[in-house]
Amino acid sequence: MTDYPVTPAIRFLREKRAEFVPHLYDYVERGGTGESAKQLGVDEHAVVKTLIFETNERKPLIVLMHGDRHVSAKNLARHIGVKSVEPADAARASKWTGYQFGGTSPFGTKLSMPVYVEKTIFDLDRIYINGGKRGFLVEIDASLLRCVLYVEEVDVAIE
Repeated sequence: MTDYPVTPAIRFLREKRAEFVPHLYDYVERGGTGESAKQLGVDEHAVVKTLIFETNERKPLIVLMHGDRHVSAKNLARHIGVKSVEPADAARASKWTGYQFGGTSPFGTKLSMPVYVEKTIFDLDRIYINGGKRGFLVEIDASLLRCVLYVEEVDVAIE
């Protein structure tokens, strides 16, 4: 497939000479990772959400989480040594990342932010992660996250 959006995320991956396979699907409002997994015929556990959180000090951060799991904000705050963390609202997240809510990628963000990755994501061979636009995922080798981003592994998933 050569007809896919060239987003800041794609430019970032190309700059890093990272191999990826683009996947377009029909974006469904509030469909989330369940919808993209269904349309692409992949396990939702391998679809990785890019979530923008902020600390009680209003510092932004990125959490990469399995599509079928949620983030324990309490455990995340404890891990990074802050009083609390909470999901950033869509406007702030968009301002920090440069991406529209629902199309947020950890690659090529406007603001450089710490990236925390649920450790079991690295147990997967291939993952599907947002390519920087609604309805657009890129398939990559999970270990690529360590090669192109400064990441810290965390254990903060809840079912």
